[in-house]
Amino acid sequence: MRQRLGGRVQKLAIDAELGCPNRDGTAAYGGCTFCLGEAFSPSYCRKARSITEQIDLALDFHSSRGRSANSYLAYFQSGSNTYATVEHLKSLYFEALSHPAISGIIVGTRPDCINSDILQLLDEISQRHYVAVEYGIESVYDTTLSHVNRCHDFSTAVAAVTATKARNIDVGAHFILGLPYESREAIIEGIRHINALSIDFIKFHQLQIYTSTPMAKEWEEHPERFLFSEGFDCEDYISLIIDIIRRLEPTIAIERIASEAPRHLIAHSPLGGVRPDKLRDMLVKRMHDGGFRQGDLLIRE
Repeated sequence: MRQRLGGRVQKLAIDAELGCPNRDGTAAYGGCTFCLGEAFSPSYCRKARSITEQIDLALDFHSSRGRSANSYLAYFQSGSNTYATVEHLKSLYFEALSHPAISGIIVGTRPDCINSDILQLLDEISQRHYVAVEYGIESVYDTTLSHVNRCHDFSTAVAAVTATKARNIDVGAHFILGLPYESREAIIEGIRHINALSIDFIKFHQLQIYTSTPMAKEWEEHPERFLFSEGFDCEDYISLIIDIIRRLEPTIAIERIASEAPRHLIAHSPLGGVRPDKLRDMLVKRMHDGGFRQGDLLIRE
């Protein structure tokens, strides 16, 4: 991003209140079993309604913490940010882009919430501004996606990424590590499917089990289904991430290796309170000490 936009780049999270087809009955009710919406957005998203107000609050939030940037991107993060009419989406995106601090947009959404009309809109915007789409794919395994009530399969994600890349729009993907029934070996084997997607950037998050979710009940009743059961700690997670990185296509930018959420919302996390920045430092040291590099174990098919 520094090469693309020049200097330091900061994302400003936006909640456009667009909801999710997996909650309103279009695809299903209740959402994904792991999902707790309030765990995913910064507090400033909940203090204002308009996109402009949220951007102003976000700028104040980062400024008060001594963070500055050369470029700011409006990150439509919460919910499924292509789940609306093209006309409504256009008004949201253009309100963000009309803010003098904003250089572009990143649109987070589900792979089953994209179509040619929306892609045409994003393509038109990309002619003048930076645009990226970040798809919540979560797993490459259909059995896992079905188990967590995701209501789309992996082929839907492949089709969405392919259609978006055809427009020369940057594409990212989000995956959760540690979903029920996925072993360490299955997660690592799944990297070859990720490499075949031809995405530009990726986020890996450890599975955090949030209170008051169906997955919290599953964790309580069937902990044996989870890789991150008792005895799996921060060092084990770093080892898993290293094995993933060493098999990941080197052209894919890794944006995140772990997630954060308010502690009072977490029923279980394998990181035991270790912050992502500390985890990153531990990871980098282990990579340097071992002489490892991204993709050094990649086998091209």
